[in-house]
Amino acid sequence: IGDEESGYNKNLFCIPKHYEEDLERVFIPHGLILDRTERLARDIMQDMGSHHIVALCVLKGGYKFFADLLDHIKALNQNGDRSVPISVDFVRIKSYG
Repeated sequence: IGDEESGYNKNLFCIPKHYEEDLERVFIPHGLILDRTERLARDIMQDMGSHHIVALCVLKGGYKFFADLLDHIKALNQNGDRSVPISVDFVRIKSYG
């Protein structure tokens, strides 16, 4: 998505009442994020081959994305022709700066 992208009109989405006044436009719809997350999971599974996957989540901001990504990887693991072992761990960073 380029910097010149103006996003989508918020009237095209179901926006919670408590966000209506604060939100001007929607730049990336949730469905697009989920689709890209699934694609990332497929890429990870393809790139890792049969190697053990160690998934590390940076708390707290990355948890939701991390959980969605792991859900896609687990689904591919269960429905694919091979199963790859996955270890999960979490780290908390005091500051991003």
